[in-house]
Amino acid sequence: MAKTTELEAAYRATTYRVFLPGGVCDLRPGVASDTLRCWLETAGAGRFAILTAHNPGSSLIDAGQNALRQSQLECDLLESGYEPYAGENVADKDTWADEESCFILDISVAEALALGEKYGQNAIICGGDDGVPELVWIGDQATY
Repeated sequence: MAKTTELEAAYRATTYRVFLPGGVCDLRPGVASDTLRCWLETAGAGRFAILTAHNPGSSLIDAGQNALRQSQLECDLLESGYEPYAGENVADKDTWADEESCFILDISVAEALALGEKYGQNAIICGGDDGVPELVWIGDQATY
């Protein structure tokens, strides 16, 4: 699905929740998180990304297929040497089911985008050590 104003609004109206050692951190695109910034500093991490394999192209698929796809994404991350933290994407509207996600430290934007594309995603969340998550569209790397 191509980037649309409606789709972008839906992605921005989502809480990207990550389960970190010591607690939960709720993130929103473009909104700085002091909690995340401090945690990244303690972890010595300079970058992060949030990825999911659920509902490719923003089209709902059944729970079993989503679970299988998410497991494959987690395996890809582990085989690439990353240790993903669990997360979930929680839409403000209850018409969209929560999606499992992975929070990954020190992954490049290019690698995160490639994985997002592999799993049929329209966009991913990326950020740096300032703790500001940003919505990054697949195929739109020049804007980040």
